[in-house]
Amino acid sequence: MARRPTGCPVTTDLKAEAGSVVQDRSTDLIGLAAALHADPETAWQEHRSCALVSGFLRDSGFAVIERYLGLDTAFHATFGTGAVRVGLCAEYDALPGLGHACGHNLISAMSVGAAIALARVAARLDLTVEVYGTPAEEGGGGKIELLDRGAFTGLDLAMMAHPAPVDIAEARPFAVSHSRVTFQGKAAHAAAYPEHGVNAADAFTIAEVAIGLLRQQLPPSVRVHGVVTRAGEAPNAIPERTEGRWYVRAETMAQLEETEQRVWRCFEAGAQATGCTLSIEPESKPYCDFRTDEGTLDLYRKNAKALGRTFATGDDAARMNRSSTDMANVSQVVPAIHPFIGIGSLPALNHQREFADHCVGPDADRAVLDGSTALAWTAIDRFAHQVPPALPKETP
Repeated sequence: MARRPTGCPVTTDLKAEAGSVVQDRSTDLIGLAAALHADPETAWQEHRSCALVSGFLRDSGFAVIERYLGLDTAFHATFGTGAVRVGLCAEYDALPGLGHACGHNLISAMSVGAAIALARVAARLDLTVEVYGTPAEEGGGGKIELLDRGAFTGLDLAMMAHPAPVDIAEARPFAVSHSRVTFQGKAAHAAAYPEHGVNAADAFTIAEVAIGLLRQQLPPSVRVHGVVTRAGEAPNAIPERTEGRWYVRAETMAQLEETEQRVWRCFEAGAQATGCTLSIEPESKPYCDFRTDEGTLDLYRKNAKALGRTFATGDDAARMNRSSTDMANVSQVVPAIHPFIGIGSLPALNHQREFADHCVGPDADRAVLDGSTALAWTAIDRFAHQVPPALPKETP
């Protein structure tokens, strides 16, 4: 598809050059997305994925720090020495049992594509282009860990684009907490000595029933959901230990904290009724609600439309943009956008096996190239006012 950048002459020239980089490297970028898709790795285990993405950037002229800030599957790649710092976040963790059913393989390829496009014009925009390899978005809070260790500080803009069934410009994710819940009881022979057991499976049953009843009194801006990951060892033994993972989502951090207390009381009810002990431990710090840089998002909308993309409206637009992300925590610290880019997957939706199947193929390939280009063009529009026209080009 022909790229038709618009704007003032200087901006138009820069965008045309950045777009040509994406086209020239299209086979490589699509190949990167496909390779990640074929070898999914889950949170904190993304060793091959991290090496693949960071290696692509190193081969493209970026300086790469591996094991960034002490995290084994994080990296930081930079190009240029400009005063304006633009960061792109690459996610590459997959879902347990579902592979890349949220399309993080495409996120990495788009962020890398935008970065190498911006590297071509970095000197003329006074940019330092930075790519952050961010592990464990699916529940582990990799970006939060990086934030706590000093990453992202001082960025002028942070960006990424996330695959979805349709294009949606504005991310409005729920704040979310991720917790590991454990009930500890006492084992006994289920037929001969059942009265000597303390049933940890019953504790979870009571808690889940209580949560189901609580949902009647929860506002529509709240979600509570989870899975039991250990329910017992044998049908003829009273389960002595059960474990689960539970998420609580809400519109704001204040509402999240209030809702958590009500949910925890449901688990406490299970413990009290059965005599089990209860442990609730956070898997990461909570993901925040998102603070969008509206001016930059307007630029992204215009650039995506210039590439022929159409944004969804109505219910289609009100669904996927509510998914939670640790990119929201980054948005609380630096200006940020997190648009969703469609891959034509309907009726397949994120976190379904069928969606993973759509994260390779012609529509996914187009998303890689359009997302790379739209993000690069957005940064150019955002910072083109300071272009010093006499500076030489830099080629990654």
